[in-house]
Amino acid sequence: MPVDHYENFPVASILLPPRVRRPIESIYAFARSADDFADEGSFSNSERIERLSNYDRELANIAAGIGTDHPLFVELGHNIRTFDLPIQLLHDLLDAFKQDVIKTRYENYAELVDYCRRSANPIGRLLLHLFDIREQRLLAMSDQICTALQLINHWQDIAIDWKKNATGRVYLPQDEMHQFGVSDHHIATEAAGGAWQSLMTFQVNRARQLMLSGAPLAHTIKGRFGIELQLIVAGGLTILDKIEAANFDVFRQRPTLSRLDWLMIICRVIPAAIIRR
Repeated sequence: MPVDHYENFPVASILLPPRVRRPIESIYAFARSADDFADEGSFSNSERIERLSNYDRELANIAAGIGTDHPLFVELGHNIRTFDLPIQLLHDLLDAFKQDVIKTRYENYAELVDYCRRSANPIGRLLLHLFDIREQRLLAMSDQICTALQLINHWQDIAIDWKKNATGRVYLPQDEMHQFGVSDHHIATEAAGGAWQSLMTFQVNRARQLMLSGAPLAHTIKGRFGIELQLIVAGGLTILDKIEAANFDVFRQRPTLSRLDWLMIICRVIPAAIIRR
């Protein structure tokens, strides 16, 4: 699907069965546009919150069976009814985006994980619902993958996030920054020396372990979706490798996945998946 933003990971790729591509695109359009309300443009904070609240009201109308003329919600409502998607997961996304408007610091890792629970995990759970996968064990592994992906995105976007708010938005847990001797000044001055490297080594290792804990989901699910998940996991791990290879200096060059990176990942993942089948 065409998108206006750089994406690390496949969205509604050709690997997936055609019957779920449109629903995935619908979910993505909802999440992407809502995220833009929180982050992009020159809106005031109150305007951002109001736009997100309008989305909440549209979801409430879908739940109540009230019609809408908003094209995005016409399509989304159809997919919610067809696939019995939990509307609360979509409300959770909006709640996280509202939080982005007003919250710029996270006291500890538990606070950050709670944010990921609402900003990232709903996407994975919605995808599993599209394939009628409801087992709690598998949903929990999906949460681990999605939280890891969100953390990886935070670590590669530290410099970008800092510029999105007048006081700087920082997703690094404040207590861990203090523990490693890192302050906002390191981010503001792009100081990627010893203390910064120690902190980011810790963050990257934890994100990698979280991703690896959820990775068995990709091998549990058969068919195209399982391969898609394997590609997503491999993409996330590759970004972490790139952050390490840059000595954790995410200020001077944002680690991203190039076409060559994706080609190498595809050439590694797909043959292995075929052999396992």
